[in-house]
Formats: sequence, structure tokens, C-alpha cells
Amino acid sequence: MAKPLKIALLTYSTKLRGSVVHTLELATALTELGHKVCIYALDKDGQGFERAIPAKVKLVPAQPPPSGPSPDAATDALIRQRIQEFVDYFLAYPAETYDIYHAQDCIGANALVQLKQMGRVANVVRTVHHIEDYASIYLQQCQDKSIRDPDLCLCVSDRWHQALLHEYGIEAPRVLNGVDLRRFSPTRSGQEDALKARYDLRGSPIFLTVGGIEPRKNSIRLLEAFAQVLATHPQAQLVIAGGATLFDYEPYRQEFFALAENLAPQHGPLIGKSVILPGVIADDHLPALYRTADVFCFPSTKEGWGLVVLEAIASGLPVITANQPPFTEFLSPNQALLVNPESADAIAAAMLAALNPEGANQLVQHSQAVLNNYTWNKSASLHIAHYQTLI
Repeated sequence: MAKPLKIALLTYSTKLRGSVVHTLELATALTELGHKVCIYALDKDGQGFERAIPAKVKLVPAQPPPSGPSPDAATDALIRQRIQEFVDYFLAYPAETYDIYHAQDCIGANALVQLKQMGRVANVVRTVHHIEDYASIYLQQCQDKSIRDPDLCLCVSDRWHQALLHEYGIEAPRVLNGVDLRRFSPTRSGQEDALKARYDLRGSPIFLTVGGIEPRKNSIRLLEAFAQVLATHPQAQLVIAGGATLFDYEPYRQEFFALAENLAPQHGPLIGKSVILPGVIADDHLPALYRTADVFCFPSTKEGWGLVVLEAIASGLPVITANQPPFTEFLSPNQALLVNPESADAIAAAMLAALNPEGANQLVQHSQAVLNNYTWNKSASLHIAHYQTLI
């Protein structure tokens, strides 16, 4: 191997969502390849990451969110604050230098761009997991700057490769996501029964989704579809796990809960009985939670990649997801039930189809071939090749 690189990876949170998990897994794989990695993570509660990581970790203190005259203004102020917290931290430790400075999100990338302009860092790499359509002019400008100004822009799927090319004129090399088969497998750990008892998972069948209640997770249509399933499977349960996010989706959440209340005359109270909302799941419980389910439902309308889909496949679950990129880049119709995410009827039909034992077994068997194509070791090797172009 060539001389080991010193690599700084920046992530906006210590709470495990898509790009944060990507950061930790990439750091682990790079470290296992012999490189020296340090993760810089904004930490708002002083608790750090839940999981042990072989790379070094620097927790960047994140202060409570500022107030604003409106939710949008408060969000703008929060992003400004988070960018500045990264900048201030790096300026406070000028002796800590790296060969590569790599941000996984808009916040870290904007901070690194400022630091490069000050002469504090040598280069800026940014991975674009997905591009948002922000109503806020400030957030849109932040996103644009975080994509246009880095020395190297990477992406995780063909969908976003094309979007970066067409919208920004940037040819962003694609790097892989992966799944840790040491964590996610069909093999029971003994935690499953305790988790079922903890979250009152007494129903059958159990449908699981991970990501919380958000517009792009398509939570309302999933609930509409699940109500159709309840008509023939009244003991079914839908588990919506996760939910930690930087943004305020309260209006959408209220619409979700209003729908659940409107469905109550037909099905009885849904929340807490048929629809289980366990919130953020402890990292060491997540693999077992997949194994408590019968079907994984992820009809998301916009994803960078969908790490949870790979995790569900690795856990031996039949998967329902959207019939659109990025999912169709790595899944065929014989590996997952691909549905129109705009149609609650289509989602419901897939949920019912996934309960057919023979069909479900076929999906699980065929989908296993996907796992060998997406490993963190392959991802780390691709990253090193692209990093070398900057050195």
C-alpha cells in the first residue's frame, strides 16, 4: 500500500442517520485499510456516538438551537450556527492537519470551504447523498456553495450523478455505500423477544420501516396503505422506527397523526396499538429489530441511496420500495417489490403480496446477490483512489 493518508471526515451529528452511518462505516473501512482517520462530529448532547469506532473521534460542541421569528428563520439561524461551530473548532486547533478534509453534508462542506479560504485546510471533498429543494433562499445558497466550491465532489448513486451533471455541470465520481454483514444478518441474537415485549409487538404480520415520519419517507401514504392491509389483517402492526433529524417536520407529522385519528372509527385507535412509534432505536438493538419484522416497507420518494434497504436485505426480509432511482439501480423486480410511491393502493397491494410465503422467500433468495456488490471495503478503496487525485 502507498503511504497511509491522514483523513478528516466531518459529519453534522452523532445521531445515526444515513450520511452519519456512511461516515462511521467509511471511517472504519479506511482505518482497516491502514489509513489514519479522524471523525469530526457536531455533538449537541455531549453523548458522542453509540457505537465504538476504530478511528479517532473529535466531538465538536454544538450549542442549543437559536430562536427565530418563524420556524424557517430559526432553521436558517441553526445552520449558520452549526457551520460556525465547525469553523471555530478547527481554528482553535491549528496544529491538527490532514491530507484530506472530507464532509458528508452541506454543513461540514460550507465550514471547510470557509476554512480553505482562510488557509486553514488544504482541500475540500464533499459527498452529495441527495439534493434538496429548499424553500429557504439561505439554505439553497448553502447547498449550492457546498456543491460548487469543493475541490472534489463525490456522489453515491447514478441518480445524483446525473443531477449534479445536469444541475451544476459537475462530473462527480460515484462511490459506493455498503452494509456490514457482521451486524446485519438473519441469525437471531436473543434480543428479539425482549424488543417485541419492549415495544408491544404482539401483532402478525409486522411491517417495519426505518427513518421516522417525514415527507420524503412517504409516511402518510404508507399509513394509508397500511389501513387497507388492516381491513384483511386486523392483527397487523406497522413499526415506524427512527426520527432524529435536523429539520422541523411538525406540520407533516400533525397531518400524519390527524389521518391516524380519522382512521380510528374503522380500525380503532391506531397509534400505540397497530402503529408503533418507538422513536430512535439504540444502535445495538437495530439489527434485532429488523429480525422482529416480516416485511420491510420503504416507499421513499427521495433517497441518496437507502442504506436501510441493504440492512433489511442482509437481515433476510422481503423488501418493498419505490420503483425509481436510486433503488432501481441496485434492485430488480425479482429482488424487491418495486411500487409507485405516489399510490397508496400500490403500496398496500405490495404489502399483501409480501405476505405470500413462496413469493417472499423468492424475493429474499434473489436479493442476497446484491450484498456482495456493496461493501464498505470496496467503498473505502474507491475513496482512496479519488483522494489521491488531490494530493
